[in-house]
Amino acid sequence: MDVIYWLIPSMIIVGVILVALLVFGIKNGQYDDLEGEGQRILFDEDKES
Repeated sequence: MDVIYWLIPSMIIVGVILVALLVFGIKNGQYDDLEGEGQRILFDEDKES
């Protein structure tokens, strides 16, 4: 029973940290172009020398 008293608050703290990281990533534009990287890996760009 003592484990629950530590487990619940620690999981709430971890959840708050993860939500804060998600909001930080969204505000910095991490998820602006979701399809660009997927398309870029499919098409090879020929570099001319």
